[in-house]
Amino acid sequence: MSETPEILRQLARKRTSGETCELCGQEIPAEHTHLADPESRQLLCSCRACALLFSRRADTRYHLVPDRVRVLENFAITEELWESLLIPVNLAYFFFHSPANKIVALYPGPAGSTESLLTLDAWQELVEANPALADMEPDVEGLLLNRVGDGREYFIAPIDRFYELVGLIKTGWTGLSGGTDVWRDVAGFFDRLRRQGERVTA
Repeated sequence: MSETPEILRQLARKRTSGETCELCGQEIPAEHTHLADPESRQLLCSCRACALLFSRRADTRYHLVPDRVRVLENFAITEELWESLLIPVNLAYFFFHSPANKIVALYPGPAGSTESLLTLDAWQELVEANPALADMEPDVEGLLLNRVGDGREYFIAPIDRFYELVGLIKTGWTGLSGGTDVWRDVAGFFDRLRRQGERVTA
């Protein structure tokens, strides 16, 4: 009998050791849905039941983050236009932030995510050259650019994928250049994104 309370405590720890829904507290699997709060630009882990309570309409506090990934083929961007986007590194994410009514440009680094200045004219030029960008859902989808090394690839990806990339770089970065391990992990991240994505014309 004296062992029973300890067994119960162990079971309780097992039940609460995983991630939980940030709305109802229910335990959720490692692969789960996210909700975006546009005002705070925060992501919330959600169970499926809570996620269904929120649509992607603009009048709800939380917006459901989709799980689709689109690989943009024949993406058109000149080096001059890339330079005008004012991104100091070769990884970047662009999404429409509805509370501010503007396109936000972010890039990952060892300290986390950094916001960059972006002219509306530069973004409009990019959309005109790549009409698929006009279909991105505000606050939850964005353009993810990977120009690391000799590669040039472009995706419309959910915002939680970008934050996954940010976390990968922030936690794995070593030294001045990041180290071979972190760039191997970044390559693996884009390999998965490429496999999961649907190929569409930009």
